[in-house]
Amino acid sequence: MDLVTLEEIRQLKYRYLRCVDQKLWDEIGDVFTLDATVAYGTQVYGKPLNMTGRDEIVAFFRANLGPEIITLHAAGQPEISVDGDTATGSWRFEDTVIAVEHRVVIAGAAFYQDRYQRGADGAWRIAHTGYRRLYEAMMTLDDLPSLKFLAGGPKAVKATDATDNTETTGTTETTETTETTGTSVADTAVR
Repeated sequence: MDLVTLEEIRQLKYRYLRCVDQKLWDEIGDVFTLDATVAYGTQVYGKPLNMTGRDEIVAFFRANLGPEIITLHAAGQPEISVDGDTATGSWRFEDTVIAVEHRVVIAGAAFYQDRYQRGADGAWRIAHTGYRRLYEAMMTLDDLPSLKFLAGGPKAVKATDATDNTETTGTTETTETTETTGTSVADTAVR
């Protein structure tokens, strides 16, 4: 088996995941063939998501995964089979989605089933990607009163302080511990 081809396909999948998580919509288009299809088995929308064509896929990402939605995808254990200018791949993945405006955290796992096509320019692209969930769990941020963004996170996270019912804007601060009390500045970073 051609190890260079396997690495090119691995890099393609990693680039796809990175572009989703970093919201690089101008860059993500190039990971798909023009007629690519996706079949995401999420139940968040009440039914799986099926799309056809690079433009529809990228438009969905732009419209639904803005800066207020935090995503993290981790994939591994690829099983890739190459047949000339086409290939298939299976990837185990886990993802977390934090939608602060909707007060929701979603965590899940699945196996991606992909098809790849090598273009006339020699570059591999995703012709199809999709998954069916092994599990998808949803919880409200209200169930996570201790959740604090110590780094990253959405801009100006709005939180309601449970003790006095006032709305505050979360910020990220450097963690410092006082020697006398052991209290961390991070303990109050999002209050």
